[in-house]
Parts: sequence; C-alpha cells; structure tokens
Amino acid sequence: MERPAWAPRGIDISVPSVSRIYDYYLGGSHNFESDREAARKAMEFMPGLPKIMQANRAFMRRAVGYAVDQGITQFLDIGSGIPTFGNVHEVAQGLHPGARVAYVDHDPVAVAHSEAVLEGNPDTEVLAADLRKPREILDSPQLSGLLDLDRPVALLLVAVLHFVEDSDDPYEAVATLRDALAPGSLLILTHASYDGIPLPQEQAGGTVGVYKDIRNPLIMRSGDEIGRFFEGYEMVEPGLVSMPLWRPDTPPEQEDPYAFSGYAGVGLLT
Repeated sequence: MERPAWAPRGIDISVPSVSRIYDYYLGGSHNFESDREAARKAMEFMPGLPKIMQANRAFMRRAVGYAVDQGITQFLDIGSGIPTFGNVHEVAQGLHPGARVAYVDHDPVAVAHSEAVLEGNPDTEVLAADLRKPREILDSPQLSGLLDLDRPVALLLVAVLHFVEDSDDPYEAVATLRDALAPGSLLILTHASYDGIPLPQEQAGGTVGVYKDIRNPLIMRSGDEIGRFFEGYEMVEPGLVSMPLWRPDTPPEQEDPYAFSGYAGVGLLT
C-alpha cells in the first residue's frame, strides 16, 4: 500500500481509524484504503451511514450557532477528527470573529491535518490527547493558554462517546470535564444508538461487528443511557432527540430516514 505524502511518519496505514473512516463517509480525501475498505464493509449492512454522518455534522453546526447566540465564544471539541468544511472554528469564528476553539483527538492523522488547516489561526489550538484521560486534556498548557475555564465553554462530544467502552468509564470522564467548566457552559453531544435506525437491529448489528473487527468497538447505547451523560446539566429544548429534530433549519420530513439514527442534545450547566 503506497504511503501518501501527507501521512505522518510512524502511522500504520494498514490499520483502519474511526476518524479517517468518518472522513471517508463525509467525502473527504484524508483516508487510506484500509479505512475505505472498512467503511464499505460497514455500509454493506447500513448503506445510509454517510447520511447519518451528514446529519451529525449539520447538528453540530446548528449547536455551535446556538452557543454563539448564547454568548459563548470558547469551544472545546474532543474527538474532533479530521477537519472538513464547516468545522467548529469556521462556524464559530464566522459568527463571532475571535471565538477560540481547542480541538482534541488521539489520531495522529487527525492532529496533523488539524495543525495544517489551522496554521496561522491564533484563536485555535490542537491537542493530541484522549477523552478517556480527561485530566490530561484539562491540565494541558495548550488548553489553559487558549481557553479560560472560569468563563463558559461549549464542550463538544460529537460522535465520540460511542467509541468509549463501559470499562473505560465514559460517565466519569464526562463528569470530570463537567466539573472543570463554569456555570453557563454547554455540553453538545451526539451518540449512536439502535434507536431510530430504519433497519432490523440484527442487520445494523453487522455494522457494529465491522467496528469490533477493526478493534474500535461501536457501543450502541439506549436513550436513557445517553441521557446519563447530561447529569448536572439542564437540557436545552427540545431535549435529547434525533439529530434532524434538534432546532432544524429545514423541515425534518425532508430528511433521509437514516438521519434519524441515534441521539443529539445540548445541556446547560447551571
């Protein structure tokens, strides 16, 4: 397999990565054949996966716009992935020049491309860190040099918690992050679930099996289990809902049925 010139040294391009698979679903170009092969296998069971990812990104953009409308100008995006059009800093800084955005990911390709895209942008920062170790994120000099945690922050956990297994205690990680934030902060979250998928669960489970095979288990949680991540937050209307139903820009009935897979929500820290 030929190594692209943009691939960081030391990356095994034969091993699929969830962030690069996500990039492929969104039509990006920063993925390897191993990522594309895994994505195609997953789509054999759920051909609407790209529609789900598009709905996820559309929700993220609406939620960032909502945060700016609420006066929030600081954003912490954990599990940010590979930058694509309409990413957090583009939305936030387009609405409020000077908004500050910290991106966090543990995939070296995602980190390297984020650094390249953001070069020369003084109001952004990229951290190589893992959601499962929240104190390393919070104690990073890069974070403290950019964001003031004594002021409200929008914390984005978009399409990342379903890759954290229960054994890694994702609820504790989210609680640690919550306890570091100031009142008035927001939690912006999406999460995969069998709920809403327009397929029998057995068929959708084939996609889950693909992610398990590449050693990135996809944890499909229920609405109640996902709601637990918002402990300590007051849910913003309309609550925890399918992605197209959260403050939509266009009539939800025009959306592809796959877009209603999983959950999205925003919580206010009081």
